[in-house]
Amino acid sequence: MKILVVCGAGASSTFVAQRVRHAALEKGLDLSASAGAWHALPHDLDAGDVVLVGPHLALDVERIRAEASPRGVLVALLPDDVFTDRSGARTLALIEDALRSRQPADTI
Repeated sequence: MKILVVCGAGASSTFVAQRVRHAALEKGLDLSASAGAWHALPHDLDAGDVVLVGPHLALDVERIRAEASPRGVLVALLPDDVFTDRSGARTLALIEDALRSRQPADTI
C-alpha cells in the first residue's frame, strides 16, 4: 500500500511519512509512505492509495477528494495534533480505519 502525506511545502509531511513507515514496519505491514507538497498533488495522486492531508490544508480537502475520487484514492484529513504522534501508531491507525470503512470508489 502506498501512502502520500501532503502538506504545504512537503517539510512537515516528511516527519509524518517517516513515522508512519516506522509504525508499519513494527507491525510487519507492507506499506510505503512518502511526503509531498499540495501544489504537486495533481501529479502525485496516481502514486498513492491513500492521501493524508495536513490539518493546515483543511480548507482544500474537499477539492483534493474531488480530484482523488475518480482515481480510487482515499483521502483523509489529519488531526490538528498529528505532529505529536511521535511513534506514528495513531496515524497508522487512522489509515487502517479509513481502509476498513472504505466502500468501492469512496473517499473518507
